[in-house]
Amino acid sequence: MFHFQSPYYFLFLIPLVVVIVLEFRRSPASVVFSDVSLLQSVPRTFVQQCAFFVPWLFYLGMVLWIVALARPQSGKEEYRIRAEGIAMALCVDRSGSMAAIDFTLNGKRVNRLEAVKKTFHDFVAGNSSLSGRKDDMIGLLAFGGYVDAFCPLTLDHATLLEMLDQIRLPEPIVDAKGNLLDPRLYEEENMTAIGDALAQAVDRLKETPAKSKIIILLSDGEQTFGTLTPLEGAETAKAFGIKVYTIGIGTTGEAPYIVTDPFGQQRITVQSVSIDEETLNKIAAMTGGQYFNAQSTSALEQVYAEIDQLEKTIHEGRTYTQYTELFRYPLIMGTVLILLHLVLICTRFRRLP
Repeated sequence: MFHFQSPYYFLFLIPLVVVIVLEFRRSPASVVFSDVSLLQSVPRTFVQQCAFFVPWLFYLGMVLWIVALARPQSGKEEYRIRAEGIAMALCVDRSGSMAAIDFTLNGKRVNRLEAVKKTFHDFVAGNSSLSGRKDDMIGLLAFGGYVDAFCPLTLDHATLLEMLDQIRLPEPIVDAKGNLLDPRLYEEENMTAIGDALAQAVDRLKETPAKSKIIILLSDGEQTFGTLTPLEGAETAKAFGIKVYTIGIGTTGEAPYIVTDPFGQQRITVQSVSIDEETLNKIAAMTGGQYFNAQSTSALEQVYAEIDQLEKTIHEGRTYTQYTELFRYPLIMGTVLILLHLVLICTRFRRLP
C-alpha cells in the first residue's frame, strides 16, 4: 500500500506553477546590437543547449521538496485472525459389536470401527467437503467395558490422529496352545460402558476455558457394563454445560461378521445387533445436542458435515498496516537538484544582468 500522509501540501504546487509561468514569460536582460544576423549562423555549443534546462533543476527540486512535505508512505497490510476454538472430546465405541463389516471404504468392505476412524480423521484434518478443525482442542477416548483415554485435549492434531490409528477392537490373549488366558476380561472388553465414557469425557472438558464444549459419542450398541448409566453420564455433562452429539453406528437387526471356525478358517456369519436409539436420543436432548444415525460411510460423513456446521469456531478478523516513511528520498533528491542549480548558475551558467 502506498499513500501520502499529508497530501494538502500539494497545494504549494499552485504558486510554484504561477512562478514558473511568470518566469518564462519575462524577457531576459539583453545587450542591443544593430545587426544579429551574423550571430544566427554561429552553431550553438553544448553548454548553450544545456542552459535551457538549468532553471528546471531548481523547479524540479522544489517539486520534490513539496512531495517530501506530503510524507509519502509505503505500508504492509496484514490480516490477522483471532480464533476461539471449541473444546471437543470424541468417545469411540470399540466393543465387539463394532467388528461388524457392514461399512465400505473405497469400495472395500470394512468394519464399523475402521469407518469411524477414517471419517473422524477427515473431520479433524479436513477434506474436499470438510474444512477441518485446526483451531479446536480435541481429546480422544475409546470404550468397551472399560474406558481408555488415548489422547488428552490438544491442538496437536497430528499426534491426536496417530493415537486414533492405535484404537483396536478387543483381542483375546492366548497362551502358546491357543487357550484364552482371561476369558472374563475379554468378555468385559467386548461390552459397552456408555455412561462411564461420558463421565470421563466430562472430566477432561470441565476445566477447559473454552466457551463451547462438546462431546461426540459414537456407539453401535446398548449399555451392557459400567458404573454409571448413560443418562447419569448425560446429567453430568448437562451440569457442566457440555453438549453431547450422539451417533448411532449401523442398524438394529442383523449384521455380517468375520469369525474363525475351530479349524482356523475365516468365514462370514450374520449376527443380531441392536442400537439403543432411545437412550442416545435422550442423551442428546438432555444436553442440547443432537442424535444422528449413520448406516453407511457416506451417512457418517454427512453427520460430521452437519456437526461441522452446527459447531462453528469463532473468528475475529482485524487488518493491521505498518507504514514506512519515504519522505527522505524526495527530500534528498530535491536538495541535490537545488544545490546543483546554485552551483551551475554561480559558475559556468552565470548570467550578467
